[in-house]
Amino acid sequence: MGEIEDAIERADQEAFTKEPPKTLKGRINFLLQRLKTTKAVAAELGVSQRSVERYRKGDRKTPPKPVAERIDTAVRARWQPVVRGRRRKEAATSTGITVETRARFGYTAPVGSTDDGRVRRLTVHLPPLYAQRLFDARAQGAADRDLRAIVAEGLQEIYFKDGGTRADELRVEFTDVDYFDVSF
Repeated sequence: MGEIEDAIERADQEAFTKEPPKTLKGRINFLLQRLKTTKAVAAELGVSQRSVERYRKGDRKTPPKPVAERIDTAVRARWQPVVRGRRRKEAATSTGITVETRARFGYTAPVGSTDDGRVRRLTVHLPPLYAQRLFDARAQGAADRDLRAIVAEGLQEIYFKDGGTRADELRVEFTDVDYFDVSF
C-alpha cells in the first residue's frame, strides 16, 4: 500500500467506537463468527485448520509474529463495518476530509512568477467532493499516484487557489511526500 492508502486506512480505523477483541481467543472467535468455519479462517490467515482450532480452544496462545499480524489485519478489516461506512459516507456527503502533509510542492505558473518547488507542511480541510472522489478511486483499486493526484488537485484548488479567487493558471505538483495523514 502507498502513503495515501495507509493514511485512509488509519483514518478508517479511528472510526471504531469500540476496540476490537484483544485476546487471541477472542479474535479467532470473532473471525469464526464472520467467516463461519475454521477452514475459512485458516485459509484467510494462511495457517492450518488445526492451528485455528488450537487458538480457539486456548491451547496455543502466542502465534508466530507474521500470523499474529495477519490475525490483527483480518479482525480490523471486519470490525464495525457499519460504523466505518457511516463515517465515510458522512465525509463524502457533508463533512469532507482533513489532509495533513509535509511534501514538496512544485508549480507550473505563468511567466513572471516563481515555479520553484519547495517543501511545505500543510493542514487543509478538503470539501466532500474530494473525499467522495478519493473513496471511489480507492474502492476501484486506484494506484497511489492516482490517489495522490486527487489530493494534489484538492490542495491546489482549496489552498493554493483559495477556492478559485486567485492564481487561475497555477498547477500544483505533489511530490516527495515526507508525511501524509487523513482524518474524517
